Amino acid sequence: MPLSNTQAERGLRQNDVMDMPIRYRIVPERPEAHLFRVSCSIAAPDPAGQRFALPAWIPGSYMIREFARHVVSICAESRGRPVALEKLDKHTWRAAPVAGPLTVVVEVYAWDPSVRGAHLDTRHGFFNGTCMFLRVLGQEGARCEVEIVRPKGSRYGNWRVATAMPRKGAKPYGFGGYVAEDYDELIDHPVEMGDFSLARFRACGVTHDIVISGPHLADLARLRRDLKRLCEHHIRFWNESPTSRLSGEPAPMRRYVFLVTALGAGYGGLEHRASTALLCSRDDLPHRRDPAVGERYRKFLGLASHEYFHTWNVKRIKPAAFTPYDLDRENYTKLLWAFEGITSYYDDLALVRCGLIAKEEYLELLGRSITSHLRTPGRARQTAEAASFDAWIKYYRPDENSPNAAVSYYVKGSLIALCLDLLIRRRTKGRRSLDDLMRMLWKRHGRTGTGVDEDAIERAAEECAGFGLRRTLGDWLRSTRELPLRGLLASHGIEMELRPAESSADMGGKPATTRSGAGLAMLGVRIRPEHADAAITQVLEGGAAQAAGMSAGDVVVAVDGLRPAEAGLEASLAKRRPGERIAIHAFRRDELLRFEVRLKRPGADTCVLTSLPVKRQLRERWLGRPRG
Repeated sequence: MPLSNTQAERGLRQNDVMDMPIRYRIVPERPEAHLFRVSCSIAAPDPAGQRFALPAWIPGSYMIREFARHVVSICAESRGRPVALEKLDKHTWRAAPVAGPLTVVVEVYAWDPSVRGAHLDTRHGFFNGTCMFLRVLGQEGARCEVEIVRPKGSRYGNWRVATAMPRKGAKPYGFGGYVAEDYDELIDHPVEMGDFSLARFRACGVTHDIVISGPHLADLARLRRDLKRLCEHHIRFWNESPTSRLSGEPAPMRRYVFLVTALGAGYGGLEHRASTALLCSRDDLPHRRDPAVGERYRKFLGLASHEYFHTWNVKRIKPAAFTPYDLDRENYTKLLWAFEGITSYYDDLALVRCGLIAKEEYLELLGRSITSHLRTPGRARQTAEAASFDAWIKYYRPDENSPNAAVSYYVKGSLIALCLDLLIRRRTKGRRSLDDLMRMLWKRHGRTGTGVDEDAIERAAEECAGFGLRRTLGDWLRSTRELPLRGLLASHGIEMELRPAESSADMGGKPATTRSGAGLAMLGVRIRPEHADAAITQVLEGGAAQAAGMSAGDVVVAVDGLRPAEAGLEASLAKRRPGERIAIHAFRRDELLRFEVRLKRPGADTCVLTSLPVKRQLRERWLGRPRG
């Protein structure tokens, strides 16, 4: 049926609208007050009244964050005249109809030091587009042009701009014009501005920037060298087939930027299509006087590895529920165990495979992951799929009962990935692996942009492995039964030993230093120091404290009538024996309570992994051959 004139005109107008860019202008207007001023200009607003919205969440962090709550003021104008704005809901506004262009201006308060929000002071500025850029409803596919303006004042003369967003007029690392193909891309390029450190390298032909904001003493040459090795490993991982290298571009981005904020204490990261925002302690960065990869630097490299792997796994291979993202509400999927868990499996594995850490160090890290899982009573109550689905209300909103009621889809997901990898390797005698499955997913979904259905990974795993494993994998995902870690590790020449924890600082991964197993595990609580006392943050399921009636929030002030020594509660309990009865006095709010506690023997929940002189060939195919 031919189109009517009205339909044709509507279609033509829509195409014309899409050809007109949306123009944004962002100004750090008052850094001392933490205020950005952001304008959004539309050449052809909706004649019925243009609607605007801020996202309710940011992709990669699965919690409703209500970015609109940081809007301090909002106004609109057209050709120099004010335009009325009506607020429709918590993050949506509608402008009165106008015959011509429309500009909306918002003031945004930016004092969120995390990687998910926006932060501005007189030292630097950082923002995610989800916090700043109004979404023009109905024109989300339009080209977006952005002008980033330098703050006024001589103190900002040395400031530069770092972002993976393509330039349109701006000089390299300069203020000025940038461009994104659509709104989805616009909010996927975080921006750092300030007097930052900068280092560059090329990995498989792709330019990479390392930007560090905040005081630090990092060895940039070392950091550049190590990240180059890591990034080249990841790029080659995705482009390698069992028989040959895939042709085409080596990576799905032309340029990549590590945006690092160095603080006294901090940790976190958020992935983007061509960059990542990282938060770390400045002591996690490498120092010239420490040539070895110490524990803290290893932690930073693992974080960088995790976020870089996301460039493929979740930014391009993504759940069908995320294609496209609905930024107004929760987007539910049962697959976060794969997108976060599998990524968590490969982040440290990449470090050993590319030679940045030794195999013994990797086994230590893996032992710590197993320990963390075993110390989570919630693993008996929540499945990996349920943890994924409930991320919106569970993982990002933990409370005092979280360890007893929930499981981490990061940790359990990584252990499921480990089991799946080792199972495939064992059954195929090392000919196939999880690596092959990930490359299959990249070819089918990452390269095509086709979303991953909820059961697609299970189907693909069975196809890739060449034997029936859907039932086994389904059991790991949808039941709370323990994973067969010991047997699968043994099949690759790795002995798994479980022992009691020696102290609250004992995270596993290493052999015991004593024969005692004393410490906080005897009481079954997690605490934080509160002056000379100890505030209970969590009471663990089945522990002595729970049996005695103690609760989160209780502040322990005495054990058997004596205030804990300066060393703390743990030191006071260290010489006690399992089965011994003690009296604990604690304040619950303003009430002093007395608890009769019978101390329990600590459980064997601390994992140590050791390589044995067997299955060496299979183990080397998994971890990589020794260097040199």
